[in-house]
Amino acid sequence: MPGKPKHFYTLLLFTITPLLIAQQSPPAPATAALTIDLPEAIARARKYGAQIESANIAAALAREDRAQAKAATLPSVNAMNQFIYTEGNGTPSGVFVANDGVHVYNEQAVVHEDLFSLVRRGEIRVAEAAEAVAKAKADVAARGLNATVIQDYYAIASAQRKAANAQTSLAEAQHFLDITQKQERGGEVAHADVIKARLQVEQHQRDVQDAQLAAEKAKIALAVLIFPSLQLDYSIVDDLSQVAVLPPLSEASVQATTKSPDLRAARASVSEARLGISVARYAYLPTFGLDLWYGIDANQFAAVSSEAESTGRSTLPHFEVRNRQNLGYSAAATLTIPVWNWGSTHSKVKQAMLKERQAELDLTLAQKQLQAELASTYREAETALSQVQSLRSSGDLSAESLRLTLLRYEAGEATALEVVDAQTTASQARGAYDDGLLRYRVALANLQTLTGNF
Repeated sequence: MPGKPKHFYTLLLFTITPLLIAQQSPPAPATAALTIDLPEAIARARKYGAQIESANIAAALAREDRAQAKAATLPSVNAMNQFIYTEGNGTPSGVFVANDGVHVYNEQAVVHEDLFSLVRRGEIRVAEAAEAVAKAKADVAARGLNATVIQDYYAIASAQRKAANAQTSLAEAQHFLDITQKQERGGEVAHADVIKARLQVEQHQRDVQDAQLAAEKAKIALAVLIFPSLQLDYSIVDDLSQVAVLPPLSEASVQATTKSPDLRAARASVSEARLGISVARYAYLPTFGLDLWYGIDANQFAAVSSEAESTGRSTLPHFEVRNRQNLGYSAAATLTIPVWNWGSTHSKVKQAMLKERQAELDLTLAQKQLQAELASTYREAETALSQVQSLRSSGDLSAESLRLTLLRYEAGEATALEVVDAQTTASQARGAYDDGLLRYRVALANLQTLTGNF
């Protein structure tokens, strides 16, 4: 091509080459959608659930309280650093005689211990009981989260089944529309049958859209719990048809009583309240403190002072000591005996006893609530299980009824209204069977949660 500059062909080459490479390169493999079963969904919810994290933080705080209660029984060591300046008045002590000099330096290590606290373990046991309560409440939060995940998980399964049922009903309505159109062209039925069939098709199309929307909303509700950020590219394992056998009620009752976090929290609260009475009674007892000081308390910041004669800080007459040792120790033992505090201690003991009574009432209520919840959940699962076979039989019968009604319609022995009624019955029977499976699986999962098997 005459007249074209060389850079034109170079530009054309750089433009075409990437397109040719893109056409020859194989497409990137599609990422497989994540498939999650119920145990994995529960594990993910516990990992990312904010309510679980809050309960775990409360348990961690209680653990630190226990560590602090243990540390409080041991000797403490502190370093005291102090400088006191007193206005001078021409005397060695200055204006304030109690300050022992114009300049006072305090550099001491202080060791303190309440000797009676070594044998008093009430505070530590209270902190341990509080930690047990916090751990049990964390398990309670986990169990509540389990129930929410179970509901949302099976809501997805139920919504997907309803969407599939809506698709089946739409296909049945379209099949009936084809039959009416063919028979209308043959002069066998009136145009009203075609209109009726078309109305059914349009209604079922809307039902399909609503069912698909419900399935997507259910996936969003579960995704909020099981992912760190919103993710909808996942699927669940539909195990509604796997009808498991119910354990005996007596076995379930023993497991629920043994593993219930509510009962553990209530029992730990009773223990905490009882120990609180002992701690409150400690105020009736004396305290015996031992303090040891080691360091410098002198008018000069030095281990050995050379100002004894000039300051008069000597224990010998006529200032015969020119130097003195400043670095040393002193100790003090203090016994404090409570005498009178206007009934404050008695009031605290009485308050602790009332807390114990309240904790015992809460334990009794928790036991009753657990038994009531167990009996109700077990009865719900038992009833739902007994209806599954009946609902399956009703679905099979309604499908057979629809088939026979269509045959009768094609033979001119049934009306369009009978066909529509048979279609509606078949759709409702399929939906009722799926609802029955959902009802049983949710009840069974709730029972497993109560018995500690989830």
